[in-house]
Amino acid sequence: MKKSTIIWIVAVAVVAIWAISGYNGLVSMEEGVSGQWSNVETQYQRRADLIPNLVNTVKGYAAHEKETLEGVIEARSKATQITVNAEDLTPEKLAEYQQAQGQVTSALGKLLALTENYPDLKANQNFLELQAQLEGTENRITVARKQFNDTAQAYNTAIRRFPKNILAAIFGFDKRPYFAAQEGADKAPVVEF
Repeated sequence: MKKSTIIWIVAVAVVAIWAISGYNGLVSMEEGVSGQWSNVETQYQRRADLIPNLVNTVKGYAAHEKETLEGVIEARSKATQITVNAEDLTPEKLAEYQQAQGQVTSALGKLLALTENYPDLKANQNFLELQAQLEGTENRITVARKQFNDTAQAYNTAIRRFPKNILAAIFGFDKRPYFAAQEGADKAPVVEF
């Protein structure tokens, strides 16, 4: 064999190995983003599952606070109806999902603020346990969202860097959106009775 033929075979083999390993790396990163998205959804589902228990506990003490309780139930219902597939995660769909979850957070804030009017409720062990569970869930949601953003950032960086951006363009790896602070999140909520 000629020396130039061997050089061409080696060059093609090196490029093929790079392309295969680069493609597999991007697939792994894309799956990581999808997995982190599932973790975010799991934490939101945990919160949605806890809300009916909290509402029922509060109902026993605050029967006349019907509007607030119905607001929580309605916000939860709307939030659980919005689903976003990790494979079809667009900035618009993420914003819609985030807005619905923000409404749940706001409604829960109003519900938890009701406890100031009901000293017996604050002492109720069931309520205290549910409140602790919700606080823990909110922390888990924050952590899951941060991990999703970190994973999406690593993926987005990888598909934009040369030379993997060539592979990303060829095989259709698209940028993933991030969770961002909701509009007005920089201001503390006002709670009034």
